[in-house]
Amino acid sequence: MSVSGFSAPWWFLLLLVVAALVAGYVLAMRSRRRRTMRFTNLELLERVAPRSQGRVRHVPAALLVVSLLLLTVALAGPTAEEKVPRNRATVMLVVDVSLSMEATDVQPSRLRAAQDAARSFAQDLTPGVNLGLISFAGTATVLVAPTTERDGVVNAIENLKLAQSTATGEGIFAAIQSIESFSAVVGGAEGPPPAHIVLMTDGKQTVPQDEYAPRGAFTAAGVAKQKNIPVTTISFGTSYGSVDIEGKRVPVEVDDTSMREIARLSGGDFYKAATAEELKKVYDDLGEQIGYETKEVDASRPWVALGTIALLGAAVGSLLIGQRLP
Repeated sequence: MSVSGFSAPWWFLLLLVVAALVAGYVLAMRSRRRRTMRFTNLELLERVAPRSQGRVRHVPAALLVVSLLLLTVALAGPTAEEKVPRNRATVMLVVDVSLSMEATDVQPSRLRAAQDAARSFAQDLTPGVNLGLISFAGTATVLVAPTTERDGVVNAIENLKLAQSTATGEGIFAAIQSIESFSAVVGGAEGPPPAHIVLMTDGKQTVPQDEYAPRGAFTAAGVAKQKNIPVTTISFGTSYGSVDIEGKRVPVEVDDTSMREIARLSGGDFYKAATAEELKKVYDDLGEQIGYETKEVDASRPWVALGTIALLGAAVGSLLIGQRLP
């Protein structure tokens, strides 16, 4: 029963007609009373006039007015905000596969937990959204170009392999290029579909060292901002994770600061997940945000239904009380 907005508010002018009908009904009742009082033979009047039904006799008229009010609101086209599945959008899922993802501070490992959550994200994402997959370590690889077919994405997620180094900027640049190539093909008259990058990583960029370098993560985030492609970052892991590299125990602490800055520079959102359950929840939330959009939809049906019920009530009441239709 939304009253937040109306697509055709000029129909409310009919309320003047409804007000005129109410005024006419009141005047008619008063006129009838005056005519009755002028009848001098009260004994005869009591015999021939029907027994007064009191205020009950006004119920059909009241229901008729209510139905007219409800139907007028329906004609005015009430609208309501509703979440509807997107039928065109592009999402690139960018997953870190550097050696730090082998850490077991998240059971059974960071990589396995990331694969499980990413797989659920891909399977549950709205069918109309084109989803692609990129993995990155020292370099970035486009594993699946944007597509509505989920099987290829799921299979690629299951087959992610670890590699050395972390080139976060390369992952973002590869996602931007993949999105632009896909948009050039499917743009059409409506223009390119809205695009989004979801970046999941557990560590600081190591290639290049400077995140503001031409191929650095912060530079890539700025380019994404210019192209209106927000990068939502997920910082995954804990501060006490570690891995064995060439026989040495190496700490692999997550880098929340850089991930938060990438999100800020690109106009995206930042999430932190320290457990597999938290990562799954992050992906679930992103699926809702990316896969659906809020639109103004027609909300007149409840008003029409109530107006019709009130109108039927007026007809039934008139037959029961006055033995006639109004």
